[in-house]
Amino acid sequence: MSQDLDTQQLLEPAAPAGAAVVGHPPATTAAGNTAALHATKESLEDYTLRFAPRSYRKWSAGVVATSALGGIAYLADFSIGANIGISYGTVNAILGIVVAAVVIFATGFPLAYYAARYNIDLDLITRGSGFGYYGSVVTNVIFATFTFIFFALEGSIMAQGLELGLGIPQWMGYAASTIIIIPLVIYGMSTLAKLQVWTTPLWLLLMVVPVGYLLISHPESIDSFFAYTGASGDGGPNLASVMLAAGVCLSLMAQIAEQIDYLRFMPPRTDANRGAWWRAVILAGPGWVIFGALKQVVGLFIAIYLIATLDPAASATANEPVHQFLGVYQEMMPAWLAMTLAVVLVVISQIKINVTNAYSGSLAWTNSFTRITKTYPGRMVFVVVNLLIALVLMEANMFDFLNTILGFYANCAMAWVVTVASDIAINKYLLKISPKVPEFRRGMLYAVNPVGFVSMLVSAGVSIAVFFGAFGSALQPYSPIFAVGLALVLPPVLAVLTRGRYYLRRLDDGIELPMFDADGNPSDAKLLCHVTGMEFERPDMVRSAQDAPDGGPQYVSSLALSTDKTGELVLPATK
Repeated sequence: MSQDLDTQQLLEPAAPAGAAVVGHPPATTAAGNTAALHATKESLEDYTLRFAPRSYRKWSAGVVATSALGGIAYLADFSIGANIGISYGTVNAILGIVVAAVVIFATGFPLAYYAARYNIDLDLITRGSGFGYYGSVVTNVIFATFTFIFFALEGSIMAQGLELGLGIPQWMGYAASTIIIIPLVIYGMSTLAKLQVWTTPLWLLLMVVPVGYLLISHPESIDSFFAYTGASGDGGPNLASVMLAAGVCLSLMAQIAEQIDYLRFMPPRTDANRGAWWRAVILAGPGWVIFGALKQVVGLFIAIYLIATLDPAASATANEPVHQFLGVYQEMMPAWLAMTLAVVLVVISQIKINVTNAYSGSLAWTNSFTRITKTYPGRMVFVVVNLLIALVLMEANMFDFLNTILGFYANCAMAWVVTVASDIAINKYLLKISPKVPEFRRGMLYAVNPVGFVSMLVSAGVSIAVFFGAFGSALQPYSPIFAVGLALVLPPVLAVLTRGRYYLRRLDDGIELPMFDADGNPSDAKLLCHVTGMEFERPDMVRSAQDAPDGGPQYVSSLALSTDKTGELVLPATK
């Protein structure tokens, strides 16, 4: 218990001078909510279910951005670029990559801004952006699915490297790539930030140098690259091929949620750090896709070099990053060193991204489970669950069905992310129907808001049907257009039809202290939670429906509310 209290004091320090601390001492904490106490102690490090308080956000904007970009070190982009290029040719692949990048950047910007400005993750943003308190559970499942699909993909790539370099059977490599991640995700953001910052320079060196060497020493490879026609043999621009390629790339749209898991720890925006703050948000938020698109193009470039210049038979393995980089390294150095560096690059990249996949996936599963059951089992339970699912996918050899898996998943990811972005950009800022300040606390929101929930279900359902040919083969390549188009248009239509009545269950949270400081940042004033006996910052609190013994107000944290099975702490609806 003393260790728990030490952790509590470290991560939730006493209120600073000038910060208000309001509330009555808890009458009987044990009689309150032991589940809330357990959840509080375990989630202080990673803030699994709640707003990220200012007392914890001590990193500079640059450190947060570097940590977030470290999470896109994955090598799946190289496989994706190679796969779509081999299938549809260079021109169509590049056009598809550009289309996907534009859509991902445009939809990711409002989400990244809200996360950094209000210090909440994408699930909390989704709740108040058209989905409701329970409605966003389904989007959490979509995001968790993203994390284990891409964990499995990266684990497969690592296993390929271990087999090629060390002769380890792939099934054993799958297990090793899974087990090695578990101890790295126990301690949350502080450990992940150090890992990403320390490993990024070596990762950049191993990745950039061979590509630069290839361009300088083999300039003729550029002509071969643009002349490559793909499996169809027709390299000219083709809209259907472009959209099929874009659909695979758009499966990465949910990556913005992982970027946000870092961006929610951004420092407050002030006049002194405004420029650095915006650069970090744009670069590490929607800007991740710029780096991702470049990696996809590079993956295709190396694959074509291997096929066209070195060995036409290399097409069988040219979509595997370890073979891609090994082929280039062998042009530069002795075979033994080339093999060593290729394996090192694969292992570093896999660790950098899969700690993020495991971390973010555990947050998504934990959040959903706790909201539905009002029970907090501990985040590590869902780290194991997420990794076991990923391991099953790896053992099932998902790498051979990559395009199909990613193309199908893209429809779900696009429906979710575009729906939330549409609600923020159109309903909040243009139509002003949706409340501009994001709300995530239980009792303040309706259980389900049809604006976002129905929009996502319809856009995902229609686009998946198109993807599987329900409306004919002529429309089949265009499922991304249906997903993006419907998710963009339906939220404002439904918001107007419902007149925005399902966004807020209450307009007042019962607390007189202002929610924001003079700079518009979430307040760091502290209130005492009468359930846990701990202090939480103002944006995380609401007034409790239970008054103090003397009749005065008591306050309860969003965390304690999420585990309240009786509902006795939830304020009544006022609208």
